[in-house]
Amino acid sequence: MVAELTALHWIYVVFIGLIIGFMVMRRDTTLICIIGIFLIAITATGSLSGSVSSVFNSFIYAITELLSTILVISIIVAMSKTLTATGINDVMISPFTKLIRNATLAYWTIGILMMAISWFFWPSPAVALLGAVLLPVALRAGLPALGVAMAMNLFGHGIALSGDFVIQAAPKLTADAAGLSVNEVLSASIPLVFIMGTVTTIVAFYFLKRDLKNGKLTSSTGVVSGGTTQPTKAAAQLLSLWQKRFFAILVPLLFILDVTAMFLLKLQGGEATALIGGTSVFILLAITLTAYKNKGLEKTTFYLVEGFQFGFKVFGPVIPIAAFFYLGDAGFGKIIGDYLPSASQGIVNDLGIALAGLVPLSKEVAAITLTVVGAITGLDGSGFSGISLAGSVATLFAVSIGKGAATLTALGQIAAIWVGGGTLVPWALIPAAAICNVDPFELARRNLVPVIIGLIVTTIAAMFFI
Repeated sequence: MVAELTALHWIYVVFIGLIIGFMVMRRDTTLICIIGIFLIAITATGSLSGSVSSVFNSFIYAITELLSTILVISIIVAMSKTLTATGINDVMISPFTKLIRNATLAYWTIGILMMAISWFFWPSPAVALLGAVLLPVALRAGLPALGVAMAMNLFGHGIALSGDFVIQAAPKLTADAAGLSVNEVLSASIPLVFIMGTVTTIVAFYFLKRDLKNGKLTSSTGVVSGGTTQPTKAAAQLLSLWQKRFFAILVPLLFILDVTAMFLLKLQGGEATALIGGTSVFILLAITLTAYKNKGLEKTTFYLVEGFQFGFKVFGPVIPIAAFFYLGDAGFGKIIGDYLPSASQGIVNDLGIALAGLVPLSKEVAAITLTVVGAITGLDGSGFSGISLAGSVATLFAVSIGKGAATLTALGQIAAIWVGGGTLVPWALIPAAAICNVDPFELARRNLVPVIIGLIVTTIAAMFFI
């Protein structure tokens, strides 16, 4: 079957190219996405007022699709701020400080803890939870601050965020763009995330130990003058020690119960996200009311507002680009109307069918392309703003080669987040760099070779899974 390509299809292709080009140049893509939406709308409808309205409607559609993800991230961040402010996080992490007796144990203990906490809290809050407590311990054990930042980056912003198995924000975005279920993308991503994480963290550890041995890496390497990593003393005054211990046990226990419920009740996607979000709300309420007593009502609102500010700040750049890429699939009809050819299966699917008739693609070419596209979209430093593109491109190639949609989607997601989510792009490394008081550009240079090696191995592995 030959797909009928119209001006709408070609405009869409041109703007995908422009978006990628602007990302490569490290420029913002919001304006490009808005112009793309407007041109597609006015070409389809011929109505100026309708096209202007379509831009706004596309934002509404994107926000509606992303709202549950934005809310759960906001609530989790709000909860994590209460844990930090009250000192509960110190008590939660303190038992693990006994495990850190040398640089090797410091690297793997911090990394594994970061990964586990990031699955529930996301990496940025996890950095705050872990950094202030474990950094001094790691330094005493012989692991430089740069090594601590590497461990937190690679395990948190790399492994945990690229898989995002619990909160499922990343697979939800890519799955929606690819027209797949979240479960399909999750299942396909598990072996790839494992391979990418294992290769990258082992290679990084090898280089770390080598440079520690030959003196190229010392406790002062990459450290920025000034700054502090010590927790504030105010946190110790809000709760008594036994109250901190109570919540330090209660919080992980509740999340363990959530994971158990997900497994037993087979909750996934939105249902799993809602369970985590609801649990986080009740934890937030319990902590603020206990810690702040008669001011607990106001503090609850304060922390929620802090969380919402963080959520919309992080996802603000995602909304315009998601709005554009939703036009490639079912969003077109809901945003603009029924203006595609009668036999159309959506812009992206039409392009995939047309490409299949023009270029004999292979699974090897598809895998390499998805890794490159994912890495390019991650250059904006978000990791999330471009994964909708990865999902759309994965669908295009999967239609062309007749298989592998979920694997290609997962591969693009992994590449985008490992590059842009906080392991390679300096302006995305600031949270970990700040808590460890190191130069983000030096941290990016240390991560570069391990991450590239990991992406190459993971891309080759994906070719066998397609």
